[in-house]
Amino acid sequence: MSDDRGHVVFISQMYPPEKGGNASRIHDTAKNLQDHGWSVTVVTPPPSYPPGEFGPTWRRTYTEVMDGVLVHRLWTWQPRTENPGMARRLPYYLLFGIHVMWWLLWNARRHDVVVTSTPPISTGAPGFVASLLGVPWIVDVRDLWIDASISLGYLRAGSRIERVSRWFQRTVLETADRISVTTPATAATIGDTYGESLESKTLVFPNGVDTTQFRPAPESDGGTTVVDTDVSEAEAAADRPTIVYTGNLGAAQDLESCIRAMAHISTDAAVLRLVGGGDLESRLRALTAELGLEDRVEFVGTVDREEIPQILATATIGIAPLADTEELAYAMPTKVYEYLACGLPTVTTGRGELKQFIRTSGGGMHVDNDPAAIAEAFDALLADEERRERMAKAGRQHVVERYDRSAIAGQLADELVTLSGVSSQ
Repeated sequence: MSDDRGHVVFISQMYPPEKGGNASRIHDTAKNLQDHGWSVTVVTPPPSYPPGEFGPTWRRTYTEVMDGVLVHRLWTWQPRTENPGMARRLPYYLLFGIHVMWWLLWNARRHDVVVTSTPPISTGAPGFVASLLGVPWIVDVRDLWIDASISLGYLRAGSRIERVSRWFQRTVLETADRISVTTPATAATIGDTYGESLESKTLVFPNGVDTTQFRPAPESDGGTTVVDTDVSEAEAAADRPTIVYTGNLGAAQDLESCIRAMAHISTDAAVLRLVGGGDLESRLRALTAELGLEDRVEFVGTVDREEIPQILATATIGIAPLADTEELAYAMPTKVYEYLACGLPTVTTGRGELKQFIRTSGGGMHVDNDPAAIAEAFDALLADEERRERMAKAGRQHVVERYDRSAIAGQLADELVTLSGVSSQ
């Protein structure tokens, strides 16, 4: 090894410049772990998501440094069409997993801990190489991919693919030295599904947020928001209250109900701004046109990660609409932490972990997955500035005290020392 620090390698299917929640989470975790004394390497494919957003590459491997973190890009098949089916997703997942297995055979002993982040579950395959070579292995479970895929119609319950996937996931969880999850509900579901014996090695590290990057916009002496980005200038010129969504336009998010809600709100002034891309973008655009809501719903597309805090800080309301299914009851979207950190009153839908969180934080409202109910929440907040200010203060305080990513990375760093026996210094 080049120095006496502990070395950890993260294996993730997504990483910046991709815009997904897990991409940002792994990026911030890697950067913060280096601040806590660890040397970090990330192994990931070339940028591929959303399909069509990035040009394809046939380079077998290349290396870059991003924010001080060493990033190895290993080739895999890159989907190029919106909402690719399972036949096109599988090569993207499986070829990357196989490529990383070969990479780890040559490099695993250069690291003190290997962390594999799922979904997809195929990223767990390289962990077996680490285990075989005696390198401690943490499997980071961000989403319960199999359950979510069944709920959203990507997998058929009881199918051969589901049975094989369950067997593989169980083997991964049983073999790994530690399991990290983002919510207590995820830990409970893993225990119920794959065995209570796993609970003793399951640790909760919330998604969290960088509270220094995501923060309320400063105010001028006159008490008005200082606006300094092109998007915000356009918004200020139009003088329209903005309801913002940032992230994946996918099946797990009930964005259709949010669009339909815009036909029910009592003011023509407000606009729903959808920032991001994903599998359902074309369908959501078609729905917007069908309902004649082009003047109330704006599709911004994907933007640089650095622009998101300003977009949130200058919006009026945030929306985090999870689909209302039992399979997603464990989920806690990263965007909610970001909204609250920016002092943005937030409306949520769905059930379980998200519902409990928003009520505990005091930073927003939880409503049913019904366009009329969502519209009623929008109207209530748009009409009550004092209530929005109370929610903004409470939400910001809640995430600063409990969900700062630097503090969470410090807890993970301590666990890496315990697991590997190697000091970070």
